[in-house]
Amino acid sequence: MDIVIRAAVVFLFLWFITRLAGRSTLGELSSFELILFITMGDLVAEGVVQQDYSTTAAVLAVGTFTVLTIAISWVNSRWRRPAVMTHGVPVVVATDGQVLHDVLHRERLGLDDLLAAARGQGIERVAEIRLAILEANGQLSFFTGDQGSAGANEKPSVG
Repeated sequence: MDIVIRAAVVFLFLWFITRLAGRSTLGELSSFELILFITMGDLVAEGVVQQDYSTTAAVLAVGTFTVLTIAISWVNSRWRRPAVMTHGVPVVVATDGQVLHDVLHRERLGLDDLLAAARGQGIERVAEIRLAILEANGQLSFFTGDQGSAGANEKPSVG
């Protein structure tokens, strides 16, 4: 039972750390961050099983993480408020060609990161951005042009 309690405490700690790290850093990890998270996984394993290398300890620790993950997913699918707390909500970071610098700062997203993501979507100038949203998963979504211009022309030209 001790392993289950330690696993639950470490699970909650890791959840808190990933929420604290912010969405922008979880969207794309740098090489250093990837190595850091892998190393952290090894340190977590040692803390959970306290040098107990038995198969039972490993199964209990992984099982606890799995049950807690499934429980959080189940709660999130039933009620909105816990989902907002555990996964976050999308945030508008630019609108009508204007970058919302205070929102970028609050979300710990650099202007260079926003501009790089826009270039990746073929957007050359900030003025082209009608709406930019930092999604809950850390990805950036961009909307450009007029709302009515999306889709094909009503009458395609025959050439």
